Formats: sequence, structure tokens, C-alpha cells
Amino acid sequence: MPSPGVHGPGMHGAPAEPGSGVPGPVAPEHPVVVLIGAPAAGKTRLGKRIAKLLDVPFIDTDKRIIAEHGMIASLFRDHGEAHFRALERAAVASALREHAVVALGGGAVLDEETQRDLDGLRVVQLTVSPEAVEGRIAGDKRPLVNGIEAWTALVEARRPLYDRLTTRTFDTSHLPLDHIAADVVGWIQETDQ
Repeated sequence: MPSPGVHGPGMHGAPAEPGSGVPGPVAPEHPVVVLIGAPAAGKTRLGKRIAKLLDVPFIDTDKRIIAEHGMIASLFRDHGEAHFRALERAAVASALREHAVVALGGGAVLDEETQRDLDGLRVVQLTVSPEAVEGRIAGDKRPLVNGIEAWTALVEARRPLYDRLTTRTFDTSHLPLDHIAADVVGWIQETDQ
């Protein structure tokens, strides 16, 4: 069952929790928008489309970690989750100082410093139904996500945090990503006025 701020198929851009406010225009040293949400919700694929429409860079913090330190699954296996989270925090802190569309890994918001850094920024949560995500995670090598049951438990545990940090929510379960990207860009442009 969707929680407050989350919408189902056919609805676009439901607002976040009441009273969260909508940030105004973004300063050049801050991200245009930050994408958070469940693993496999489409943050990377959608973020690239949004960045292209806005003609700004796209930053995927997981990709930066991989480029600098190797595969995330290997980091978890060889060094543990705490080591990965420290690398992730550094990558997030750096990305949040750039004028770009920024996609955070699903667990990046667990860090309290990251939560504080997101305060006042334009944060979009991407949601996806278990039915829609099942095919996306089949054969995936994401740590902490070993099948749909593990994914569902992980997302349900994090949902209150995602909801609290979110300015606006968009669901990626059914609509084409180009359509969702256009909706996100339209919302960004409205809040820039």
C-alpha cells in the first residue's frame, strides 16, 4: 500500500509530506535535483534523461565509487558495509557540491550527514512497485538485494526515511522514463520561477 507522498500508476509528481516546502531556484554550487529511492527504481536511467533535458551534468555516486574503488559487491564482500558507506559518504558529499543532476545509491540516505546535506535541496524520490522491479533485479549483483523478498523488506525499512527527505515523488513502475523525465523537468522549472 502506498505511503503518503507516493502515488500509483497514472498519477504524476505527487507532493511529499505536507509542510516539507518546495525549494526555490538552485544556486550554482548545489545540485539541480537529487534523486533518491529504492534500488532499481530507475535513478540512473531517469537521471541521465533529466540531465540531458536540462543540459547539465549527471552524477551517479555509485558509478563514481566504482570508478575509484571497484565494484560495490566486491567492496561489501572484501571490506564490509561500513567501509563502503564511508566511501559512499565521501562521494555523496562531493557530488552535492556540484551543479548537476545527482543520483544517490539506495542506501546513501542512511548517513545522518547526508540527511543534513539534503535539507533545503530539491530531492525527488523514485518509487517502484515490487511487481515492476522484480524483472529489473533478476540476476542483479546488488549487495543487500537478493530477490524480491529482500528488496521489499529493505525498501519498507527505508521508506519512512525516503519520505521524510523527499520534496516530490514520482513512480517509475509503468510510465515510460522519457515521460517521467519530462514531468520532473517541468516541476523543476516551475520551482525555479
